[in-house]
Amino acid sequence: MSTKLQIDPNEVAAVEKAISKKYGHATVVNPKSTWDESKEKEYIEQVKKKTESEEQAAKKAPKVELNGFLLSEKLINKRSQRTCPVCETYSFSKKDDLYMNRFDCCFKCYIKFVEGREERWSMGWRPEQSGEQ
Repeated sequence: MSTKLQIDPNEVAAVEKAISKKYGHATVVNPKSTWDESKEKEYIEQVKKKTESEEQAAKKAPKVELNGFLLSEKLINKRSQRTCPVCETYSFSKKDDLYMNRFDCCFKCYIKFVEGREERWSMGWRPEQSGEQ
């Protein structure tokens, strides 16, 4: 059962006319109709200038070696911790970020070790590395 949306061209024209009246004729003009070779060349020049300035900024940014890779210092977020100190699992999950910030462990470790025992966890208890896991 398919239902097609019926668009009345007269209604579209009426809406377009009302928009033109309220905001001006330029709001309903197709941008392609005013685009020409000179605008295209100007746009390409702007893109080239922007790309060159971004490349120069990237060259000037100080680089730091991290795990055998050279990275811009801006890319390194020293506060971000992606490895759970309890199970040593690496994660990009936003849920893990939440529990990592609050309980210093991933979501799985929170369920396994912290849930219902938050007071003991906040006092410093941690599972033994070879034991409870």
